Amino acid sequence: MKTFRDLLVWQKSMSFVTEIYAESKSFPKEETFGLNSQIRRSAVSIPSNISEGYGREGVNDYLRFLNIAIASLFELQTQLEIAFNLKYIKKEDFDTLYESSREIERMLSSFIRSIKSKRK
Repeated sequence: MKTFRDLLVWQKSMSFVTEIYAESKSFPKEETFGLNSQIRRSAVSIPSNISEGYGREGVNDYLRFLNIAIASLFELQTQLEIAFNLKYIKKEDFDTLYESSREIERMLSSFIRSIKSKRK
């Protein structure tokens, strides 16, 4: 692996950001600085923290940023449910986005475990 761009979890989270931006475009205008902004920031935080951690020196720093990325993902999952409950997202779109988020969650969790096991 030469750069963070080679990480499949980073690639999938980048695609996920694009999906989130496309879906959140249709949110009501009054949510521009509320839920819409928060969902987008959480989504952007995932690949950003994966890449930032990659650039840090030391495994502990890397793990810290990967844990921030997964925490942002959990935050985003909650925000998606809120948007769905408010009827800003259709059921089928919510299901697709949520499943994408779960795939990234599994990948990140596995990646974190892998790094921790190599550290011992």
